Amino acid sequence: MSNSQSTSSPTELKRSLKARHLMMISLGGTIGTGLFLASGGAIHSAGPGGALVAYAVIGIMVYYLMTSLAEMAAYMPVAGSFRVYASKFVDPSFGFAIGWNYWYNWAITIAAELAAVVLIMKFWFPDTPSFIWSAIALVMMFLINYMSVKGFGEAEFWFAMIKVVTVVIFLITGVLIILGIMGGKDPIGFSNFTMGNGPFNGGFFTILGVFMAAGFSFQGTELLGVTAGESEDPEKNIPKAIRSVFWRIILFYILAIFVIGMIIPFTDSRLLSEDVAVSPFTLVFERAGLAFAASIMNAIILSSVLSAGNSGMYASTRMLWDLARDGKAPKFLGKLDKRGVPVNALIVTALVGCLAFLASFFGDGVVYIWLLNASGMAGFVTWVGIAIAHYRFRKAYSAQGLDLNELPYRAKGFPFGPIFALVLCIIIIIGQGYQAFSSDGIDWNSMFVSYIGLVLFFGLWLGYKWKHKTKIIPLEECDLKNK
Repeated sequence: MSNSQSTSSPTELKRSLKARHLMMISLGGTIGTGLFLASGGAIHSAGPGGALVAYAVIGIMVYYLMTSLAEMAAYMPVAGSFRVYASKFVDPSFGFAIGWNYWYNWAITIAAELAAVVLIMKFWFPDTPSFIWSAIALVMMFLINYMSVKGFGEAEFWFAMIKVVTVVIFLITGVLIILGIMGGKDPIGFSNFTMGNGPFNGGFFTILGVFMAAGFSFQGTELLGVTAGESEDPEKNIPKAIRSVFWRIILFYILAIFVIGMIIPFTDSRLLSEDVAVSPFTLVFERAGLAFAASIMNAIILSSVLSAGNSGMYASTRMLWDLARDGKAPKFLGKLDKRGVPVNALIVTALVGCLAFLASFFGDGVVYIWLLNASGMAGFVTWVGIAIAHYRFRKAYSAQGLDLNELPYRAKGFPFGPIFALVLCIIIIIGQGYQAFSSDGIDWNSMFVSYIGLVLFFGLWLGYKWKHKTKIIPLEECDLKNK
């Protein structure tokens, strides 16, 4: 599409995201309720050793995925990101399905975050009507995205900063407790870490279950690819942000889980609770004698939820705008306002998220549960798409005789990286419904609920393929020149 403007409205997104925004967006996408709340359940079920192994393996997989995405995004920085790559390097129908899958995933995630905001605010204001807090949160998310992409970047910068500071303080506090300097007790040592069946508990299938929980925790790291279309100097800044992802995962997840496993016995039933009052972070801060630990963690988790909803609205809006611009969604969704914001796509995305949230109030929330289950699979499907697209991109690049040294950034460990990520993601996707199979037979309802997201994806992919008669693009014909 031409960059020229025939009207007062721009035709391209504005490159207003600076390097510091990208660093914090990629960082903020990794830290969330998965670390603050769900990590306790992972430690309880698989033991501290099992949880560490699961999160470390998933962390390595995410690192390879993000370096794959960085290679393509630095070479071809577009807002549609992996949708565009899947269309250009694999098959247009595959890209179509990846794009709508990703939009749907984040639009429904907005609804989930609105529901989470209600629960968090009830901690302080138990008698207030639920819709007040969800409405305030929705308006906040909408306005942050409506202002400008720079406004979104600034909001995410400070949201992420709150989370980073929290984890750093938690790690320092935890180490001081382990050494006996804080908490008023003797050094702990490895007594809690190795007690009972520790450090590994429950066997292979338990660790497989934690794999899936860990995978959900890291959902959102691919958001950096979507920001490529609005970042300053993407050839340099995107690889710079991606390179530090691995070390952040090690620092924030692996060390945090290690600290929790050392301080709190994995047999403690409180680790299973989703209640912020007994979250692993709250328990550790309380042991250190920090007053109002539960309220402080509740406020931090609130900022984390708002950040996730804010990012979700940004990512889904940009994907919907890109789909429309490419003729794969209604044309009116492809318009930008004078500030370069895709307002129509933003309004539709916010409305879909709002309607999905309202579904949680009707029929005991059955529709809402189905929507959440369908979106739960979508993140892993996106990761599969990134792995396949990168493998095909590199093969096409070589097949067309281009010099690999001219790539702005080269992913490490090719072809092992994308193949490893692809295999692990497929194992996680298949494993989603393993609980539906038991010695008593197959729970068909549970299985269908688990795999409904996969059904939707294949429906989109094969439906578009049947209608437009698309085929897998030969490596020699992949479009590598249109940046």
